[in-house]
Amino acid sequence: MNLMSRSHMKNDESPGELLPLLLSPKDAAKALSVCEKTLWTITKTGDIPVIKIGRLVRYPVEGLKKWIENKSQETTCQGT
Repeated sequence: MNLMSRSHMKNDESPGELLPLLLSPKDAAKALSVCEKTLWTITKTGDIPVIKIGRLVRYPVEGLKKWIENKSQETTCQGT
């Protein structure tokens, strides 16, 4: 079986399809619907998880999901 378990797959994905675990800055920015400059600004604050592999910077998919969850909870808590 692939590295990703069935629980990580969407219903329309085949079991043989391997999803990326890390995203490039360009892909991470696109996934978050922000420009790369905004992503770099957030990255510099240490607020968003990042992995460095040599000179490469990559964003873990699960880390981005958790970051989104935390941000949405912060927004919800501040609104009440």
